[in-house]
Amino acid sequence: MNFLSDPVTFIGNWLTGLVASLGMPKETAAAWVTGVAVGILPLLAMLWVLVLIWYERKVIGRLQDRPGPNRVGPFGLIQPVADMLKIFLKEHILPAGVDRIPYNLAPILAVGGVLGMWIVVPFSATVHGVDINVGALYIIAVGAIGTLGIIFAGYSSNNKYALLAAFRVVAQLISYEIPMVLALLVPVLLARSMGMNTIVQAQPVWFILAAPLAALLFFISSIAEVGRSPFDLAEAESEIVAGFNTEYSGLKFGMFYVGEFLHAFTNSLIFTALFLGGWQGPGAEQFPILGFIYFFLKTVVVHFLGIAIRGSMPRFRIDQVMQLNWKLFTPIALAAFSAAALVEKLAANLGDAARIGIHILVNAVILGVVLLIGSRVFKARGIRLDALAERNRAAVKLSMEKSHDS
Repeated sequence: MNFLSDPVTFIGNWLTGLVASLGMPKETAAAWVTGVAVGILPLLAMLWVLVLIWYERKVIGRLQDRPGPNRVGPFGLIQPVADMLKIFLKEHILPAGVDRIPYNLAPILAVGGVLGMWIVVPFSATVHGVDINVGALYIIAVGAIGTLGIIFAGYSSNNKYALLAAFRVVAQLISYEIPMVLALLVPVLLARSMGMNTIVQAQPVWFILAAPLAALLFFISSIAEVGRSPFDLAEAESEIVAGFNTEYSGLKFGMFYVGEFLHAFTNSLIFTALFLGGWQGPGAEQFPILGFIYFFLKTVVVHFLGIAIRGSMPRFRIDQVMQLNWKLFTPIALAAFSAAALVEKLAANLGDAARIGIHILVNAVILGVVLLIGSRVFKARGIRLDALAERNRAAVKLSMEKSHDS
């Protein structure tokens, strides 16, 4: 394998041979190189956050008819670096009355839980951290560590606003794990494996085509799991100051900031692996660098959709968020999962094309039933969709006029 087709494997083999030539046993040299790679991956992920911050600010700026960062460096490219230096130089303030152990542990958990998910993400046919056979279960388990960090922060801060945010985290983030896990189990059923690389390899036809409802539920639930708009109730500045991180300053506050941006991008990585074929594409197995490019481009598209939702939708109320989950998302997720399990059981002996066709038909039936029930509920309550659409158009027009006036 040459450098251009698979640079990561090439460099790894070269380093292993270099260390082994110094007299170290080959197995020890391979373990040493693996250890170095384990240290480099989190570092690259943390540095990638600088690009994510700049990109998200620019996209949301354009969506909201403003330039975004444009002063520090060309196109504002150095603005995230300036923000990072400012965060490092700010004073660490420890408020009186905090519970020190969970208070100091919270920002570490917020970032560490996200970085832990990168270990099982297959970036190409040859580049992945650990190809364990329970990778999907591992992602759910490790992803919950970040939620635990937010709860620790709010509960240990000795601040009523932070405590209220912690209660909202318990209510929202843990509740939305239910439809997210049910949606994640659908590609597990389709691939007949929980290994992330196996799920990717089982997608000659992307699972988003065979299970569009599960893909949509996973996408929306992952936004709620990160706590981003319109589900950002744990950080509602107009209601609870800064939320769970109110009593944090300096680098500790910055770690929560980094964890949020990195978690949003990580969810896009996982969505791509589960529903968009991951690194699969023309020539991806022969030239793994192409697989990495395919994976990155798909992830950028998914991440852009999440940013567009964040920059264009208002925040929901807590009662709306919970009703949306328990009355809509969770029942649909249960129906989609049950239907997928039933189809896989009954159509086990059919070809892939027939199975996928049946899955698409079942998803269409579930969606039709949901729309029918929704239309009857709206009609019973006197809700007119055309009136809601007209009201939203008027609100957007008024908002744009105020933006131009200012």
